[in-house]
Amino acid sequence: MATQRDPAAWDMRCFKTAVGSIKTRRKRHYGITARRRNRFLHWGNNRAALARLTGRQVGSITRQEDFMSNTKEIERAELHKTIWRIANDLRGSVDGWDFKSYVLGMLFYRFLSENLTSYLNAEEARAGNEDFNYALLSDEDAEYGREEVVREKGFYILPSQLFNNVRFKARQDGNLNETLSRVFASIEGSAIGTDSEDDFKGLFAEVDVNSNKLGAVVKKRNEKLVMLLEAIGDLPLGNGGDFGGNTIDLFGDAYEYLMQMYASTAGKSGGEFYTPQEVSELLARITVLGKTEINKVYDPACGSGSLLLKFAKVLGKDNVRQGFFGQEINLTTYNLCRINMFLHDINFEKFDIAHGDTLTDPAHWDDEPFEAIVSNPPYSIRWEGDANPLLINDPRFAPAGVLAPKSKADLAFTMHILSWLAVDGTAAIVEFPGVLYRGGAEQKIRQYLIDNNYVDAVIQLPPDLFFGTTIATCVIILKKSKRDNAVLFIDASAEFVRNGNKNKLTADNQQRILDAYAERKDIEHFVRLVDAEEIAGNGYNIAVSSYVAQKDEREAVDIVQLNAEIAGIVERQAALRTQIDAIVAELEG
Repeated sequence: MATQRDPAAWDMRCFKTAVGSIKTRRKRHYGITARRRNRFLHWGNNRAALARLTGRQVGSITRQEDFMSNTKEIERAELHKTIWRIANDLRGSVDGWDFKSYVLGMLFYRFLSENLTSYLNAEEARAGNEDFNYALLSDEDAEYGREEVVREKGFYILPSQLFNNVRFKARQDGNLNETLSRVFASIEGSAIGTDSEDDFKGLFAEVDVNSNKLGAVVKKRNEKLVMLLEAIGDLPLGNGGDFGGNTIDLFGDAYEYLMQMYASTAGKSGGEFYTPQEVSELLARITVLGKTEINKVYDPACGSGSLLLKFAKVLGKDNVRQGFFGQEINLTTYNLCRINMFLHDINFEKFDIAHGDTLTDPAHWDDEPFEAIVSNPPYSIRWEGDANPLLINDPRFAPAGVLAPKSKADLAFTMHILSWLAVDGTAAIVEFPGVLYRGGAEQKIRQYLIDNNYVDAVIQLPPDLFFGTTIATCVIILKKSKRDNAVLFIDASAEFVRNGNKNKLTADNQQRILDAYAERKDIEHFVRLVDAEEIAGNGYNIAVSSYVAQKDEREAVDIVQLNAEIAGIVERQAALRTQIDAIVAELEG
């Protein structure tokens, strides 16, 4: 049930928040002068003014916790339905793939605003100032706390620039596009010259508030921006950044859902940046099997970061001691990944996502080796290969004695990952099937991997799992410290359920694969442990179908019985023909 607060009591509380209880603290000087106090007094009893500043209707405030009383799945389903409806309604004639940056950007803007407000209010409450509300401060007073907050949070937003305060004035702001542009620039600018600069630089670059995609004239653009602010602001995603009462990570969950839907509707272009959640979870669980914590995790083609973030779910973010590392070549996707980190409560000092080409310009030389590496690199893309004479001497590629073909970079990513894998680490890589059996340079690289006992397992996944392709992909598991000189082959091609227009790994499917990997024992038609010598004798072919026989589900036929049935049919046909001939003769006679 929604609870109603007494208007008079709430007026008094707001008045106290604005005036009476803002205490001066060391390092955070949020105190207000007598002159400013008098200014607050002027409007202190004005309910309308208070409502404008708070973005709420005073006297009828509904507690967010009441919304979160249902079960997790009900919450999630309802939230997803609402989010996708809003996203589609708002875009109008704009292509969904193009419009995603606006929806996701506004979601991020709201998150930062509520996260900062919640943090500052909690800090003041711990100091005894329980009525403090950062959203009610003047920008002038708020400036006193900037330096320390940026050191802690990595960014700063002035009260007037907070999502709710901008949203409340949006309909009356004829220059809303310029207002938002200044706000976004200010947020990014607050990190300049600090340790978080690289993590915030360009985060709002894709949110072009002056784009013709929003409207041909400024008025139309602003109308669309108002609709965006209202829609994102109305989503039930927390109460002032206090997510403790929610049964799901609402901001992160909303972001992941939107990216999944945009990927599924964008074809190949969307599939390039998103790995289905159930696949991400399977890979994460494989790489940390038997561990409760790791030093750091790495993805050399991290896309939107879904693979990296699964470690925060599987182990807990604090159990990834040194953080999350990745690199992404696509600028838009690079921005999506960094935003995704923040929305999953991974602070700037716990992740390092770089922009650039991992194969030719890797960004994390000083951070390797990594205890866990997961990746779904782009399938069979072109790269420089032997056209760049420096690459054959690169310590990542040189051990194999040959480079991956220029037209197929798959095994170049594999060699890079192996090079940066810790001695006690595990890597799980989604691969295109061709890398398992093609000849030439790829065969020589597989020979290097097998002869040096780096391939721990190969898992055949079901078809039609990934957005943008229906092909049945595989997973190669690499280790530098194995307990045997054999490769485990798992045929998981039947481990799926059909969900809509895609296949999906259920929790049971994932567990069966994980159990098979952990036990490392033969299971007819499902798992086989194969010695390296047999693989070498098979031309270093590591396709699962070459070692795990598929179950013959054809019906057995008794040939003797079948012949007898056929003979009986022939006899009956002859008898019928005789009868028909007799009838015809009688009719003609």
